[in-house]
Amino acid sequence: MKPLDGITILDLSRVLACPFASMILAELGATVIKVEQPDGGDETRAFEPKVHGEGGDESAYYLAFNRSKQSITVNFRKPEGQEVIRRLAHDADVVVENFPVGTLARYGLDKGHIAPGNPDLIYFSCTGFGMTGPYAPRKGYDTVFQAMGGIMSLTGERDGGPVKPGLPVADLTSGLWAAIGILSALVGRERSGRGCHIDFSMLDGQVGLLSLAAARYFALGEVPPRMGTEHPGRVPSAAFECRDGKWVQITGSDQHWKPLCDLLDLPQWGADAELARNAVRVARREEVMAGLQAAVARLDRDELCRRCDAAGVPAGPILDVGEILNNEHVRARGMVSSYDHPRIGRFGAVPVPFKFEGYEDPQVERPPLLGEHTDEVLRARLGLSAEEITALRQLGAI
Repeated sequence: MKPLDGITILDLSRVLACPFASMILAELGATVIKVEQPDGGDETRAFEPKVHGEGGDESAYYLAFNRSKQSITVNFRKPEGQEVIRRLAHDADVVVENFPVGTLARYGLDKGHIAPGNPDLIYFSCTGFGMTGPYAPRKGYDTVFQAMGGIMSLTGERDGGPVKPGLPVADLTSGLWAAIGILSALVGRERSGRGCHIDFSMLDGQVGLLSLAAARYFALGEVPPRMGTEHPGRVPSAAFECRDGKWVQITGSDQHWKPLCDLLDLPQWGADAELARNAVRVARREEVMAGLQAAVARLDRDELCRRCDAAGVPAGPILDVGEILNNEHVRARGMVSSYDHPRIGRFGAVPVPFKFEGYEDPQVERPPLLGEHTDEVLRARLGLSAEEITALRQLGAI
């Protein structure tokens, strides 16, 4: 048994944030019915990069966020298609959507109209700026929310311009917020017997991540500057370049200072009672960082990491994507998996990172082909006959 066995999610979302959330929930056991438009489906099916196989091409972007789901094709613009969605929502536990504010209301698929006979329904709406507020009508993408939400202002080298993180952080973290919100609502429903509507804004999600930066602003009135890999309140906490041109991130507290000095052959600093205090090291940041960098530059990355591990100093090599996906610990933890796809053959996947005792662990299953489960879902869940399904297809509703 998986934790979410028996939960049905009708997923009207597309692109990244909400598909990522519903994929997580699917691999935790929920049945996720992904609703796609008949003329091409989720737009990410056409995104680069493409994976070429004997049976055709697939988008790696789509594959990354849509594992373990069923796919049906329904045309929202047709009244008959709208009715299919409403009937599916009547028996669903959760509906997930990420259309611009007001879009689904035009089709009678908003919370108030999609399933009036299902008061237990949890309806999750993800928009760029929320259902209320002066920015509600605006549209945006991941990088816009990074820019407006503060994270881009914090990212980059000192005295340099703002930098976008290497991953779509706003989309990915919004997917995690979405999963948290849906799981919370499911627990709440068990206690109250009522469903709910969740209004989630991707900008709100980014503001919600400011945490320490916000605390410093509240406490000190400080607008944190860009500091590269350094920490505003801790020294050392930064990336250092080694002799071989590779990099190591070292982050230590007061108890790590002397062992770090010893392993870097800096006995005078290790014996300095003043430098043993973080507040002093922060005040003397330029001097300390320059001295540490000079010492680190005498060692190769692997040797420095070995010494840090032996001394109990928190440090780690800065690994690229290829290195981490082939790392022995990551592999031992099962964090690189794969599945068989009917068009492209064997393809890699990064699993949901939970190890359960008392439940089955999440399993990686392949993403669906476009509309692969349409007939099966309409037959099993709505009781439609083959003739009725054919009629809907002729009308362009599915």
